[in-house]
Amino acid sequence: MIRKKTRKERQDIRHRRVRRKLRGTSNTPRLSVFKSSKHIYAEIIDDIKEHTLIAASTLTPKIREALNNEGKKKKVETAKLVGKYIGEMALSRGIKKVCFDRGGYLYHGRVKAFADGAREAGLEF
Repeated sequence: MIRKKTRKERQDIRHRRVRRKLRGTSNTPRLSVFKSSKHIYAEIIDDIKEHTLIAASTLTPKIREALNNEGKKKKVETAKLVGKYIGEMALSRGIKKVCFDRGGYLYHGRVKAFADGAREAGLEF
């Protein structure tokens, strides 16, 4: 009897398929996104040197402080704020162009809001 794949297994397969095609270089590093039920995390990674250049999440002190000052926000709004923050950090370090790794997640909701925030900050995908 054939066993039906769980949601997590399908997501892992999709993630591996996406990662096969993406490689971050020194010129265009990879912008990777991970989302949990409460938080969103992002990293800009140079895969050739195997080095994380910039990292940000909803747990970053500056973002957390901004969220506390503005009151409770929806997850989509916080994802957009993290996208803007990582975009500003990347531009301050001279990174203008990245390849976007959505991590196997559908380009919808928080992932889309994150990407829109990074684009607003000036990053090019």
